[in-house]
Amino acid sequence: MTDAEKLPWSKIRRKQLKGFQFYRQKIIGNYIADFYCPIPLSPPLIKGDLGGLIEVDGGQHYSAEGGENDRIRDAYMTGAGITVIRFSDRDVLKNLKAVLEEIWKRL
Repeated sequence: MTDAEKLPWSKIRRKQLKGFQFYRQKIIGNYIADFYCPIPLSPPLIKGDLGGLIEVDGGQHYSAEGGENDRIRDAYMTGAGITVIRFSDRDVLKNLKAVLEEIWKRL
């Protein structure tokens, strides 16, 4: 895990947020989610939403190729009924409290 992934993991593991279980490095299809929660993160995308995942994005996600890969991945997850929320590693490292508040609001 990167430093930007270690920080939120230390706050969401062991059901620390509203008692919700999160899994780290969860394999979903051909992808690996940074953090996955089997409970939908609001707003649910479709009826029967299957959960939500949280991605912490480093610099490679902001290139043209990285952005396109993220769009394809997000479309796959959405099609599978999984809500995706993304945070930049900069936001996590500089303002973890706001990131955690956003996750809290969505649970």
